[in-house]
Amino acid sequence: MRTLINNIAFPEGPAFDREGAIWLVEKEAGNLICYKDNQLYRYFVDGAPNGIAIDTDNRLWFCDSKQNSIRTFDPATGTTNTIADQLDDQPLKMPNDLAFDPKGRLLFTCPGDRLTDGEGYVCCLTPEGTVLKIRTGMYYPNGLAFNREGTRLYIAETGTRLIWKFCWDADTALLSQPTIVANTGGTVGPDGMALDEAENIYVAVYGAGVIQKISRDGCVTAAIPLPGTNPTNCALDPRGSEGLIVTEAEKGMLLQIPIDARGLL
Repeated sequence: MRTLINNIAFPEGPAFDREGAIWLVEKEAGNLICYKDNQLYRYFVDGAPNGIAIDTDNRLWFCDSKQNSIRTFDPATGTTNTIADQLDDQPLKMPNDLAFDPKGRLLFTCPGDRLTDGEGYVCCLTPEGTVLKIRTGMYYPNGLAFNREGTRLYIAETGTRLIWKFCWDADTALLSQPTIVANTGGTVGPDGMALDEAENIYVAVYGAGVIQKISRDGCVTAAIPLPGTNPTNCALDPRGSEGLIVTEAEKGMLLQIPIDARGLL
């Protein structure tokens, strides 16, 4: 295990861009961070940036749980834009994490700020800019990830410590066939996660100080211990060279773990 960056004010949301750079957020400082060629670059965007997804044009999309919005950042120009901040004329409920399906629909979680209120929901932002609520009644929906084909969506529900699997129909924007994959346990629960090519799930278990590897049939096949107790998220290099990248909030670290697996773009 290698420490890439220290002293980050609550790191979250690691993601690989199309050029192999690693992006993450410094939530409590309002920054986006780019780590490339052993160099660190910070970009102040204000708010409380959280999860990151990168589109086919290499533009960064991120949740802002302070401004209750979905925003974009263009590394080429340094500009940010607010894409969505309301649903049915109400502010979004503290967006947390997000992921694109193969047809360009952006799904994101809105947990709020409590694990136990059961009022968290999941949204879909269509390419036309419409925000649809596609799942309700969740106890802090958090990290989410698609399989390679974009037909299955995995969601970490922190308040229940469960990992859910849904069938996803991109044409109708409907989730169906909810299935519990695993219970991660831990004092808090699952946070962000990533999938490899074989659809194994790598999930950061906040409060437990581990990354769990869970097979697609729900078996925990590995538990990777970390230096701190609060991992927030992880990303797998789709090129297969950089391994697993983990953000850890207790000690403010970006970690690199050798893994013989490829992530998904």
